[in-house]
Amino acid sequence: MTSVVMLGACSAVKIGYNNVPDLAYWWLDGYADFNETQSSRVRDELLRLHQWHRATELPKAAELLQKTRELVPKEVSPEQVCSLFADLRSRLEAVHARAEPGIVAVAMSLTPAQLSHMEAKFGKANSAWRSDWLEGTPEEKLAKRMKSAVERAEQVYGTLEETQLAIVRASIARSGFDPQLSYAERLRRQQDLLQTLRQITTSRESSTLATTALRGYLDRSLNSPNTAYRAYSGKALLDSCRATALLHNSTSVAQRERAAQRLAAYERDFRELAAQP
Repeated sequence: MTSVVMLGACSAVKIGYNNVPDLAYWWLDGYADFNETQSSRVRDELLRLHQWHRATELPKAAELLQKTRELVPKEVSPEQVCSLFADLRSRLEAVHARAEPGIVAVAMSLTPAQLSHMEAKFGKANSAWRSDWLEGTPEEKLAKRMKSAVERAEQVYGTLEETQLAIVRASIARSGFDPQLSYAERLRRQQDLLQTLRQITTSRESSTLATTALRGYLDRSLNSPNTAYRAYSGKALLDSCRATALLHNSTSVAQRERAAQRLAAYERDFRELAAQP
């Protein structure tokens, strides 16, 4: 049964990866409402980025999965988990660096009407976010976070035991998750992005100024100017590393074997995808 589940997951990974350019286009178009010229440019940029990612980044992602898989049979420390998170972040930064010229070119072509459309889209997404994380009783919000955390863990380890569920529950209770602060930062980033894009669209003749503005926005997204949120975000990362290590160290030999098999299947998928033309 496990092998059948793994096979289905692998097939989903390959299908999903091969469809990334189309999925990314539709997601972006939902926010920007591209015109015909922009649509053609965005699709071309996404295809080029995808081809580069397949050849260059997928092998590195496979190596990261291998590194993670080799840790699975052992006890792990929060520092080791944070190191893996840092490796993942570096891969995401590499993708952004590669995509930057295309992002700048498209951003410079946006119109005021498109930025208004984006702002309205943010409003709708924010309504859903508030419904998920700001509304309801404390017990309901805790149950939602618990459900999400358990689903993620069971995708890797299989069914959690009661003692492990207690570990997840205690980690969530200690985490200090602050939805109000998170929501305020979400709004800040959205307004920062809109202001940055308006600045870029007023300097259409200078890609250098546009690139500088975009990099400034990215830096403020990664290192919030809000000192309270910056401290909160750093603590949240450490809490996540500790919780992940604590849960992993509670798993059985069978659960770790399942996790290793799942990671090996993803690793094999990534290497096979990277080898495709």
